[in-house]
Amino acid sequence: MIGKPEDVRGISGGERKRLAFASELLTNPSIMFCDEPTSGLDSFMALSVVEVLRDLAASGRTIVCTIHQPSSEVFTIFSHLLLMAEGRVAYLGKLEKAIEYFSTLGLFCPNNYNPSDFYIKQLAVIPGNETQTK
Repeated sequence: MIGKPEDVRGISGGERKRLAFASELLTNPSIMFCDEPTSGLDSFMALSVVEVLRDLAASGRTIVCTIHQPSSEVFTIFSHLLLMAEGRVAYLGKLEKAIEYFSTLGLFCPNNYNPSDFYIKQLAVIPGNETQTK
């Protein structure tokens, strides 16, 4: 167990996540799959983790992340985006091209709106309107 001997519960979920992340980095992988690396973290720590991932990608590593509802600041750090709805690919491409793609579908992201929230809203399957949302 990692943590203080007198503290039976060990480390917190956030600490466990950071430790697992750091342990993985020690192996110097060429590709990393990160499942929700920011969940359970405050906005500062979430941003810090994604910035580290960006720097790792810039050094030649391939980083694949799943992130639900990122802040707009975290969202803009990513270079590529894969959006899925009901197990199907809705968009795959460069982050900056996603707004343009959705515009060609007649879906316009409002100014000063978090693009990730916009995509989530557009891809949501509304019960009773499944055929409209596909």
